Amino acid sequence: MSWKTLALSATLLSGLALGPARAETITMFCGATDYDLCVKASKNWGEKTGNVANINKMPANLDDAIPLFQQLLAARSPDVDVLFLDVIWLGMFKNNLMDLGPLVPKEEQAQHFKATLEAGLLDGKLISMPMYMDVGLMYYRKDLLDKYGLQPPKTWDELASEAKTVQDKERAAGQGDLWGYTWQAKSYEGLTCDAIELVASHGGGTIIDPDGKVTIDNPAAAEAITKAKGWIGTISPEGTLNYDEEASRAVFEAGNSVFHRNWPYVWGTSNGEGSKVAGKVGVMPLPVGKDGQKSSGCLGPMYVAISKYSQHAETAASFVRYITGPEMQKIRAVEGAYNPSIAALYQDQDILAKLPFLKDTSAAFADAATRPSGYAGANYNRVSQTFYRGVHDMLTGGNVESGLKAMAGRIEKQKDAR
Repeated sequence: MSWKTLALSATLLSGLALGPARAETITMFCGATDYDLCVKASKNWGEKTGNVANINKMPANLDDAIPLFQQLLAARSPDVDVLFLDVIWLGMFKNNLMDLGPLVPKEEQAQHFKATLEAGLLDGKLISMPMYMDVGLMYYRKDLLDKYGLQPPKTWDELASEAKTVQDKERAAGQGDLWGYTWQAKSYEGLTCDAIELVASHGGGTIIDPDGKVTIDNPAAAEAITKAKGWIGTISPEGTLNYDEEASRAVFEAGNSVFHRNWPYVWGTSNGEGSKVAGKVGVMPLPVGKDGQKSSGCLGPMYVAISKYSQHAETAASFVRYITGPEMQKIRAVEGAYNPSIAALYQDQDILAKLPFLKDTSAAFADAATRPSGYAGANYNRVSQTFYRGVHDMLTGGNVESGLKAMAGRIEKQKDAR
């Protein structure tokens, strides 16, 4: 995407042309950690359009907002115009969200990474626009790879080999607490993310394909999960089976892991005060399962959408265009370290000064793997629980092939009970 196009979008957003003839007031719910930046977006947009966007703060635990949204939408309440949504909620709420396709110009839609935009495209309708990106990334100890003359691995097999090499040599030198690789294998949603990354990067699909076919019972998926099973107790501690993001991050930032899978926020924490690896960390897209496959970091962005019951659709669309557009995405990146969903911003020097790893990880954002929340809709939580509980059973000793077959059967019954 050229800077001319970005400049055009900024110009389109710069006047009252995007708003109605007289000022209107809309209401948006925004996440607690995003609240201040949402307020800033409201202020900037109000100055450009003369309208007002009132921002309501959601609970600190985002999932606690689900019952509130369900209640408001079931009542067809006009009290909320713009909703802040996790990617895995889109299928749950899709029947209550407005089609943004006619309201957001195609050239503005095209600025966003294709995988991110398409995650908001359900049943042929663009029901949401991405505010920022989140995707699984691989962190590594640059100092230790340099010490042993190793390059960042391109495949999972290379990662396992390098992790074992560094782990064994460092332990022989007295670093007995060092492990080769830390990740998230607790029985929870995070394991759905980690496992889907492994399966997709081996060419094994993403549980359910876009047409609703359950695809998880296949040889590539079995290969990927068997490989991960072999890491437990060899390059990954047994405790991995109960690690979530924070528990695994603590091991890495204590200096006790060579490689570490996590989300983009770890760039800041691993280089922050209290981290024993500050200044020693590299970051890259996740490895591939085999040559020819894509790095398949799990897509985890946040979206904004307009309620079907809004009485100010055009004004709400104007605000959605601004809060997801290049100007606000740059502000969010520079001031809040959020990763843009607009590809051209990965060349912006102000953003790269704040988030230097972006120049090396844009492929991770472009090739992300999506969870089947769009198809499963309100049943996504049941499908995901079946998946992560099944994978956890396999990692703790269960048979992979028979486990996948049983899992596929259960998901087949769950996916269409919508």
